[in-house]
Amino acid sequence: MDHPETHHMIVITAPTGQIGGRLLDILLNEAPTRGEQLRVIVRDPAKLPDAVRARVDVVTGSHGDADVVDRAFDGADAVFWLAPPVPQTAPNLDAVYSGFTRAAAKAFTAHGVGHVVGVSALGRGTPVADRAGLVTASLAMDDLIGRTGVAYRALANPTFMDNLLWQAAPIRDHGVFTGTVIADRKAPVAATRDIAAAAAGLLLDRSWTGTGEVPVLGPEDLSANDMARVMSDVLGRPVRYKRESLDDFGAALSGRGFGKEAVEGFVDMMRAKDEGLDDGVRRTPETASPTTFRQWCEEVLKPAVQG
Repeated sequence: MDHPETHHMIVITAPTGQIGGRLLDILLNEAPTRGEQLRVIVRDPAKLPDAVRARVDVVTGSHGDADVVDRAFDGADAVFWLAPPVPQTAPNLDAVYSGFTRAAAKAFTAHGVGHVVGVSALGRGTPVADRAGLVTASLAMDDLIGRTGVAYRALANPTFMDNLLWQAAPIRDHGVFTGTVIADRKAPVAATRDIAAAAAGLLLDRSWTGTGEVPVLGPEDLSANDMARVMSDVLGRPVRYKRESLDDFGAALSGRGFGKEAVEGFVDMMRAKDEGLDDGVRRTPETASPTTFRQWCEEVLKPAVQG
């Protein structure tokens, strides 16, 4: 039995992001009844809602900085780890993932952090895993964390349903969404809220040991054409999928200011997805996650498009 003054501490990186923000909501509900304290690492504490800021310990700064993670992991039992979005000027992808994680990996060991849950990707063990751009770099980051000796679980994710929110305007204005994958190629797709829920379960449980992956596959495989049908149905008007070439996709990223390394990383990842990157894990009751694409469209996409 824990003594009343004994507390467990969970540290959350990227607490204002799509996954981290939802994870924080779940943990704020669950943690108090379990004697868990929450600490977040955030560059700009003003981005946290006031109600949240009042209930968590805040360490200000980048979770890539040695002094920041040193402060944040002091007394921590578990850490939620998410490398930040690829910066436009990334010198190379390993810097974005393994390079960014190196200081934290040292701090896991120095502070005796027992359990780490990271956000990663599907693809390990597939023939394209070593030429999948961002995903290849993300898998190398998992290996780096695993070598520290912490108990580690990598959430192995497919494409996020929520990525479609970037296209809310063209869906609303033109009834079109674009992508690079073959229109009728079925693949898993997951809601970020399900990824957050999987992370919360692991962080609160901590009976697990060793290193491994936890796939979050959504409830069904869908093609872009399948998604277009569901979106049309939910939004009450026609939505169609327009496939763009990898060259055009890369050019659009360049136009948005991404440098050569970052563009190649995205393009290689999308090419690998068309070559089976996300097909290596069988869906079981354990690897399926609950939110259907239809439900996500009703509850997330529709309000975004109408708003």
